[in-house]
Amino acid sequence: MKYRITHTTRYRYSQSVGLCQNEARLQPRNFWRQQCHQSHFDIQPTPTDFREWIDYFGNHVTYFAIQQPHTQLTVTAISEVTIFPRQNNVNLLNQITWEQVRSLLQEMPLQGQGQSQSQSGQSQSQLPNQEQMIEILDARQYVLDSPMVIVTPELADYAHSSFQPNRALVDVVHDLMQRIYKDFTYDPTFTTIATPLSDVLKFRRGVCQDFAHLAIGCLRAYNIAARYISGYVETVPEAGKQRLVGADASHAWFSVYIPNTGWLDFDPTNNTVPLDQHITLAWGRDYADVTPLKGIAFGGGQHTLSVSVDVLRLE
Repeated sequence: MKYRITHTTRYRYSQSVGLCQNEARLQPRNFWRQQCHQSHFDIQPTPTDFREWIDYFGNHVTYFAIQQPHTQLTVTAISEVTIFPRQNNVNLLNQITWEQVRSLLQEMPLQGQGQSQSQSGQSQSQLPNQEQMIEILDARQYVLDSPMVIVTPELADYAHSSFQPNRALVDVVHDLMQRIYKDFTYDPTFTTIATPLSDVLKFRRGVCQDFAHLAIGCLRAYNIAARYISGYVETVPEAGKQRLVGADASHAWFSVYIPNTGWLDFDPTNNTVPLDQHITLAWGRDYADVTPLKGIAFGGGQHTLSVSVDVLRLE
């Protein structure tokens, strides 16, 4: 499936801005189920400084600065991507239990450590090979607390019923996703970027960012690696109604690490396993690692912000 994504962010200021510096993560990633064919920016006013690089997590980062007075800033990112078809085969995936995954993430010996057995009693022949060890070591960073996801006893308590003994990790996560979908109300007026997870859990309300953070916190409470995904999802108009251009929005979901399978995405806002309608922009430990657009402005007074996203399926 091929898509063209047009993401426009517009700031309007009550007073002139003399200088602004910005950082964007608005170019889709390339990985096994997605290919970005082209991506470019249209920025008004024209930046005096423009640079691009790849960050620690492998996301595309664009820095730009505007050094002329302006009362409006418009940033448009236009990308074309192909999402490769994949079957929804969650039930056929690796049935490794969550306890086994937790042990691998906690107890895997470093290269060269140990002789015939690891600390968990595994024989040398059962230990991961070098490629798997690198993958597991990378996943370990997603078990730790991050700026916007701090593990608490309340998160562990909420997740407890999903973590049945000897249950396959895939089934644990699928159950957790369904529970969040049923227990929480989507309410874009309740939370902001700064709303703590404790309030989301207490009042059972939030948006996609909150539900992704909640799931990640629940999984990390049981030492399971989970990461945050930012991107888009195609919306399909109701039968008989015309598609509205610009009515789509940024989206967020999460991914869990399953040894010998890789990372598997889950969307608790829609209670679904992403297939060919989810376009990935970036991933990291939480929203703070993948903020689509952030920056500082000198001057400007009060400002208003508007965002328009259009996800167009190409024939």
